[in-house]
Amino acid sequence: MLRLWLSLVVGLLAFSGSVHAIGQATAISFEQSSSSFPIVSNDIATPILLSEDEWGGVQRAAGDFAMDIHRVSGVMPLLFNVTTPATQSNLSLVGARAIIVGTLGQSSLIDEVVNNTGIDVSSVEGHWEAFLTKEVSNPLPGISSAYVMIGADKRGTIYAMYDHSEQIGVSPWYWWADVPPKANPEIYAASAGCAHGSPTVQYRGIFLNDEAPALTDWAMVRFTNGTGAPLTGSPFNHYFYASLFELLLRMKANYLWPAMWSSAFGVDDTLNQPLANWYGIVMGTSHEEPIMRSIPVEWTLFGDGPWDYSTNKANIYPFWVEGAERAKPYENIFTVGLRGDGDAAIAGGQNIQLLEQVISDQRTILSDTFPGVNVTTIPQMWCLYKEVLGYYEDGMTVPDDIALLWTDDNYGNMERLPVVSERNRSGGAGVYYHYDYVGSPRNYKWIMSSQLSKTYEQMSLTTARNATRIWIVNVGDLKPYEMETEFFITYGWDTSIWNYDNLDTFVTQWAQREFSLSSEDADTVAGIIANVTRFNANCKPELLNATTFSLTSYREAQNMLAMWEATNASATAIQAKLPESMVPAYFELVYHPVQASYTLAHMWIATGLNNLRASQAFLSANDYADLVEYLFEEDWNLEVQYDSQLDGKWVHMMSQTHTLYEYWQEPYSNAMPPVSRQQPYKQALAGPMRLAVEGSQGAWPGDNQYNCAQGYGCPNPTVTIDPYVPEGNRYFVVGAGGPAPFNWTATTNVSWLALSPSSGYVSPSASEQFVYATVDWSQLEDTPSVTAFIDFNATAANQPMMSQQVYFVANYTAAPSNFTGFVEGDGVVSMEAAHSARNTSVNGITWTELPGYGRTLSAVTPWPRGGDELNFTVGTGPSIGYDFYTFNSINGNISVTAYVAPSLNSLGPDRPLAIGMQIDSDEPQVSYYIPNSTPGTLPDAWSQWVSENIVYVPMNFRASPGAHSLTVWMIEPTVILQKIVIDTGGLLPSYLGPPESIRV
Repeated sequence: MLRLWLSLVVGLLAFSGSVHAIGQATAISFEQSSSSFPIVSNDIATPILLSEDEWGGVQRAAGDFAMDIHRVSGVMPLLFNVTTPATQSNLSLVGARAIIVGTLGQSSLIDEVVNNTGIDVSSVEGHWEAFLTKEVSNPLPGISSAYVMIGADKRGTIYAMYDHSEQIGVSPWYWWADVPPKANPEIYAASAGCAHGSPTVQYRGIFLNDEAPALTDWAMVRFTNGTGAPLTGSPFNHYFYASLFELLLRMKANYLWPAMWSSAFGVDDTLNQPLANWYGIVMGTSHEEPIMRSIPVEWTLFGDGPWDYSTNKANIYPFWVEGAERAKPYENIFTVGLRGDGDAAIAGGQNIQLLEQVISDQRTILSDTFPGVNVTTIPQMWCLYKEVLGYYEDGMTVPDDIALLWTDDNYGNMERLPVVSERNRSGGAGVYYHYDYVGSPRNYKWIMSSQLSKTYEQMSLTTARNATRIWIVNVGDLKPYEMETEFFITYGWDTSIWNYDNLDTFVTQWAQREFSLSSEDADTVAGIIANVTRFNANCKPELLNATTFSLTSYREAQNMLAMWEATNASATAIQAKLPESMVPAYFELVYHPVQASYTLAHMWIATGLNNLRASQAFLSANDYADLVEYLFEEDWNLEVQYDSQLDGKWVHMMSQTHTLYEYWQEPYSNAMPPVSRQQPYKQALAGPMRLAVEGSQGAWPGDNQYNCAQGYGCPNPTVTIDPYVPEGNRYFVVGAGGPAPFNWTATTNVSWLALSPSSGYVSPSASEQFVYATVDWSQLEDTPSVTAFIDFNATAANQPMMSQQVYFVANYTAAPSNFTGFVEGDGVVSMEAAHSARNTSVNGITWTELPGYGRTLSAVTPWPRGGDELNFTVGTGPSIGYDFYTFNSINGNISVTAYVAPSLNSLGPDRPLAIGMQIDSDEPQVSYYIPNSTPGTLPDAWSQWVSENIVYVPMNFRASPGAHSLTVWMIEPTVILQKIVIDTGGLLPSYLGPPESIRV
């Protein structure tokens, strides 16, 4: 019998352009060749054949594949279920060509094709989730040619189809991010097809977590009548999960921890569990939810007594039995172990004997639930999260077949990974990672704030250490972490194809796939994404405040704002080029994250400037207050814009609060930062003109607490400069001190100092003006230090002329003409770690640049990693060297500070991180800069380190002025060095550190 299966025809959403599938061996083209197979040609789509005994999930995905072909070409292929053995009569409607899809060993049709053609299936047979595709001749009676898509198992077959869907032009995010399919009337597959073996990571998935208010409120509108599930009120029903399961499979994920804050996957909707199994999704539960029961939701509903196994085993044990029985028909990974109710440590404190008994009892439950099945073959996982890692380090053991799930610190830094002796467990090891977190030091779940470069670095480390059984990432609400989520899954699918040399191509290919951009524009988008994630990773948006970036040192706040403005301008320019059909996707994936992040950062910087100017009695404080209010409103407008696009498809999805946190927990509403205002009608006591100088919070004329130590009767301000100041000049701010407008002039008594501008007009409507002072150093070559005077004069109607004098000191310094390296400026030498003069290898390990990693430029780290995890004593390992020249010292000393990433001792507590530094040929110094802590806890300073996304490692050396070399020695392999700052007496407080010094 032949059964015709037709999907409903829907309108074609398409945009012409080239197609870029990410990280795949491409088999699709849009022009016919002598070695291609027509999928769609001359408005005819080749029919798709499946076997009636094929997996239901494959049958369902085949419908998606047919619809994808229609989305791209406008032609809907026919789907046939074919009974076997196939005959010409039951294939009479098919024609001479067909696409034949099926699972090896499950599909009788595929088995018949393999038998008829002799196709070699050794590359997939018995391999987890592998697939192959190719053209074969005479596979079935009456069919002269077929393109076969053969999976080793259910998901292998599904992935083969979705792999081709992406190649023909359908993004995995076509629904979840509104990416239009790319139109092409002709679609061809290479006769040689394509193939993929077993993925690197066996189970690859996401965790929906911290999902209120955004995802919860959105799903309530989208998938329910507004009331949610009867017992839980949860909106996460099978309609919601159907859309999520498809997305996961299109990304080649296979594993899910479902939403759990006020939800229970098995209770919210009784169709959830069978639906996941039908789709092909392996279900699990989080680190705190043993044996497929939601905690605390299900225990609150159905439990009896305290969640304390030592006193209430009689009720907890049968509670777990019900969870195992409920999950028995489906594919799962069972979480074992025990944590306290509500993501806390267990009641009564650490009790290893009790916990070992818990796991033994849970194994008994599984053995009883699956009679005749060896319990060691039932997938199980023990997550070493927070205090549970302490139990393990203190000697708790679990059976070898249970996978150990190692975790990060909730901020993307792996706490621990398998050492050599732990890498041969039959259950393997995995990783639980975070893109979203609720807890100390601060929630972060509003906008993307994780760098792909860091994700790659940390997950490549897990690959090198064989932690590849399970990878799962906490994605919060899922949106707006779309690209980061896909990278995590894609990298786990095949880690072999990605490295630091080609990591940027993931983003460019993603931009081309999603928006059909040119290579040039895709590179621009890659730069935009790199900037927004770097800026947000430097300081999570939820951690920003008015003084995060220095308002007075190194022009840090101004430079930060300028970089945000340039990034925003680039994002806006790309959007202007896009056709209307592409704008919603671009808005969700690029433009909104940039606009929203920039608006928030701008608001906080403006708040800082408002507070500063108010303390300086500048009328411009009011302008900054107005700007803060405008940006606060703009923050809301961007949320409304997100809510209202596409007729409200994503309403509530960006409703997460994110301003004015008081402690780690989210605020109940967004609140505007506090601002101050000057009385606009009354003049400052000192007169109409106010003057601020670079590097000081003070203001002149008159008294200010920052003008000098005693705060009154202070001398005129003094400004210094030398030839190696990276900015090349100094600035002053002339501002209004009240309602009276005035003309001003700035004059100097020397020819070598230029002021720009040297005159102007300040009024309440143009309340401040920057003046830049530049030195002609060619006039000062024979003068070590010289002082000039700058007179700022103001003339206001009906008032006497005001005058304020500034001392301007120029210190002429010059490095020898034969010196090559970094030169001290402003009493500091600042060097990016990648800009070394020397780099040595030992045992094949070299300090290697991690492009784009970290806070300012990049980072270096010993590479490769893995293997025997070599470490060295100081002076014997790989080294990286820098040359620098100084003119000053601090009583014959210099302070050298290494800026390193907040990595943890992932090789175990007996391997604390360490770095060695050496000046010239002096004795090297060593710092074990991450102190040990009680197993299962983090060092006391960890909250500060992850908040600032940096650890400062200072060392003091004897060094007189002159030329020197700095050598950084590898001791441990996971040190990540970003920057080196040498203080010779001029270092100023800042967030990112001084800008890189001038190199000659």
